[in-house]
Amino acid sequence: MNAASVGASGGQRVIRVGLAGYGMAGAIFHAPVIAAVPQLRITAVMTSRAEDVARDLPEASTVATARALFADPAIDLVVIATPNPSHFELAEQALRAGKHVVIDKPMTISVGEADALIALAAETGRVLSVYQSRRWDNDFQTVRQLIETGRLGHVSAYEAHYDRFRPEVKAGWRERAQPGSGVLFDLGSHLIDQALTLFGRPETVYADVLNLRPQARVDDYFHIVLGYRDRRAIVHASCLVREPGPHFAVHGDRGSFIKYGMDSQEAALKAGQRVGTPGWGEDDPAAYGTFVAADETRESVPTLPGNYAAYYAGVAAAINGTGPVPVTASAARDVIAIIEIARRSAAERRTIAL
Repeated sequence: MNAASVGASGGQRVIRVGLAGYGMAGAIFHAPVIAAVPQLRITAVMTSRAEDVARDLPEASTVATARALFADPAIDLVVIATPNPSHFELAEQALRAGKHVVIDKPMTISVGEADALIALAAETGRVLSVYQSRRWDNDFQTVRQLIETGRLGHVSAYEAHYDRFRPEVKAGWRERAQPGSGVLFDLGSHLIDQALTLFGRPETVYADVLNLRPQARVDDYFHIVLGYRDRRAIVHASCLVREPGPHFAVHGDRGSFIKYGMDSQEAALKAGQRVGTPGWGEDDPAAYGTFVAADETRESVPTLPGNYAAYYAGVAAAINGTGPVPVTASAARDVIAIIEIARRSAAERRTIAL
């Protein structure tokens, strides 16, 4: 591990962070969450937006190139928050420079790239993780608890949706016809990761992946069925849903759980709220999910608090040798594998066995 200081984190090693990218991902979804973890300190940012960094992170310096960021001997951890096609090259360079690495989801745009990074992290002895933040959504935490405690019994059907209404194609790299763009890489990375976290790797994959909007140049709709011996997990997203259905619908032999609405943390981050303030990650009681028991008894289930900072606290613990990696590179690699298989299934219009 590179040199690190001992500071206000209760005597634990403070990990210096270099943030690569200060667009929406870096400025909104990473920097405020990192700042909420006492064991982490952002000391340098690679960006052309030096004024934004000076305003938001006055203690951090800015550099113009990844090479300059990776050459800084004081940096222990590099967080890559750049467009998807650049993930592999930047992560490879950071690992070769001896840095621990966190990559914004998706890990890479191919399984081959993911495998190469996993091998390099093992060779260099560095922590490599992927920011699958929605494992720490309040509603997913609630679903996971209901399943793991057996409240639903044996789950035979699981369905998770991201319903959006964006009839006009937005400007930005995610809507351009290039590798790593489209909602399957964007939202699919989250939904597939959640399903694999709950149920493991499926036996079969069936997928329908489309460009529904006339102006769309990349996929804006997908419907994927992950097949297990005695259950089906469906993950679905569309940009043309004016009235969203349930975000989660989970059915077991002891009852069903239905949950509308989305975790509040993304909206709070976009609004500039500080991570960890009172009420952070909590749900509106009016949006609590409903559990319907086998005897038709209905019960409102309080949503567990969401906590994106728990991911970065886990990364700090893994680097300091006091805890496991919160999202392993191999788990993130499995997400990319499912995306590749889903694209093949859609192209060939058939179910594919893994």
